[in-house]
Amino acid sequence: MQTARTVPAATVVNLRDLGGIALGRERRVRQGVLFRSGQLSGLDPAGDLAVAALGIRTVVDLRTADERRWAPDRLPDRARLFVADVLGDHPGVAPARLKALLADPVEAERMLGGGRAEELFADTYRKMVLSPGASAAFRAFLETAADPGARPVLFHCTAGKDRTGWAAAVLLLILGASRETVRTDFLAVNPAVRAAFAPYVQKFLDEGGDPAVAAAVVEVRPRYLEAALDAVDERWGGLEGYVRDGLRVPEPALRRLLDGLVITG
Repeated sequence: MQTARTVPAATVVNLRDLGGIALGRERRVRQGVLFRSGQLSGLDPAGDLAVAALGIRTVVDLRTADERRWAPDRLPDRARLFVADVLGDHPGVAPARLKALLADPVEAERMLGGGRAEELFADTYRKMVLSPGASAAFRAFLETAADPGARPVLFHCTAGKDRTGWAAAVLLLILGASRETVRTDFLAVNPAVRAAFAPYVQKFLDEGGDPAVAAAVVEVRPRYLEAALDAVDERWGGLEGYVRDGLRVPEPALRRLLDGLVITG
């Protein structure tokens, strides 16, 4: 099953092109218009030729104000920045504190041990569906992706796995991808994220940290996506109700998404 294509960037973690993902009946996502990644604080705009070649016009930063302050983006040449803070209503939740959670094994065990890490992340995914602030951020992202003048668009959080993962999932579902396709693409980020966080995880383990806690923090898991999809179904009766009544994406924006991002043949 087709997942997002990895872009071999030298200075950006987990950079992938959603183009080529199957949407059913010989339909797929257009290539070269929508990219996802981890944060851009390490980007070398002039030296990273793989990123420069993408011609990014808009970067959508899904991170909190603290994350942006600690690790501000370095933008591709001529790109503009658009902030869509998903967790502004809940700035202390786990996806906004990945490195901090791996910095103190004792505190991590207190907060996340005994299976609490996975439950905490699953609860955060529910918050990303139910929180008004998150809904506003995801609506802004979708409206940006729908704007032909904004594309190509790159959207990201810190690791490019949780907030970015749900943003990609919602977009793909709107475009017509099956839930199985979305699930496969959602999980496909794990190798890149594990590699990016390997030094932090190794230090955490060397200091006595629990491998199960580290894995639940660094990886995405099927349960996380299912928690969000369950919240969509329970609160709004499915994707259509979520997009219409939860995200309140205007119908013209939805038409532009389909017209601009879906190709056939």
